[in-house]
Amino acid sequence: MKYVKYDMQTEAIISAGLKLLREHLGFIETEIFISKVTRTGFNYTEWRENLWEDLTIDDVFERAKHAQEKYGIPDGVEVI
Repeated sequence: MKYVKYDMQTEAIISAGLKLLREHLGFIETEIFISKVTRTGFNYTEWRENLWEDLTIDDVFERAKHAQEKYGIPDGVEVI
């Protein structure tokens, strides 16, 4: 098995993402989600190209601000 060393910011983002998945999907569904995404060759870059095409920058900012107010900032994620 090959291990990859990540920097602290990457580890914090992965940890926060997995925590959110577990909280909202549960352990089993999180495992299923990860296996499906990695096995199917899911391309995040292609998927996000049209993700917010109907939103302005101000709309995206407002959604992000509301998400931060609702969920807070995950441990280990630095606010810049």
